[in-house]
Amino acid sequence: MIELYQAEWCPYSSAVRERLTELGIDFVARQVAPWPEQRSALVERVGADSIPVLVVDGDVHVGTREIFAFLDRLEAPPPAAEHRGRYHEHAPARHKDVTDRLLDRAAPVDSAA
Repeated sequence: MIELYQAEWCPYSSAVRERLTELGIDFVARQVAPWPEQRSALVERVGADSIPVLVVDGDVHVGTREIFAFLDRLEAPPPAAEHRGRYHEHAPARHKDVTDRLLDRAAPVDSAA
């Protein structure tokens, strides 16, 4: 089982989730506390309090660069490029905080924009 210790608000975690999706890798997302000093369970499990952390077959990869270096050694399946293209197609929605508005978390958006 592949585990990703992450937070939804973290852009680095988001980048790792995106890459895992491109590669067609199933994973379990493990939520962590918002602040490093509150992550004692994470420290006990992986020896670090920073995110993201990817655990694969007991091997721990801490931080986006280390995780990407590991993932770059894997062969990308044919749909990887299609996932990347879809990501770029949906960039305008991400930049407008569409999901935040759906969840009613964001500041009001000017409807004239």
